Amino acid sequence: MSTKRERKTALAQESADTLVNGELDDLDAAILRHLERHGRATNFEVGEAAGLSASAASRRIQALEASGLIRGYRAVLDDRMLGKHITVYIRVTLERQSAAVLSAFEAAVRRCHDIVSCHLMAGQYDYMLVARVGGIDDYGRLHQRELSRLPGVTRLETSFALRNVLDSARS
Repeated sequence: MSTKRERKTALAQESADTLVNGELDDLDAAILRHLERHGRATNFEVGEAAGLSASAASRRIQALEASGLIRGYRAVLDDRMLGKHITVYIRVTLERQSAAVLSAFEAAVRRCHDIVSCHLMAGQYDYMLVARVGGIDDYGRLHQRELSRLPGVTRLETSFALRNVLDSARS
């Protein structure tokens, strides 16, 4: 019987073998594709999708997790059912890009509950924010109470999404 440490070492080795020259083999790629769309799939379901037995799929999933390629699992919520019908893209320009300004801005954005992602950008804008709101009035509140008060902001440009083409195609 192997110890917990030996099993972890074996998984780490299998993880290293999985990523030969930074590339996944076809089976691991199939596993990842299936898990991206069906994160709660059983080992049997993943194995079936990749052409493996449940136990082989389980070992490969554990190796992918141990390698850090799979960082975790989460629930994807239906924002519409939560009353958030509009996706808003906000391009942000800061007064300057000093470490202090960037840090203060990022810390403040983390406290904005309607912001679902924040990306530091290369190019014309400093950040791209994505928010989910219930409607125009809800966005007005977000803009007035939170976005306009973010530290270092000199300009905000907002666009509203009409629909997510990929979400409608996958349903």
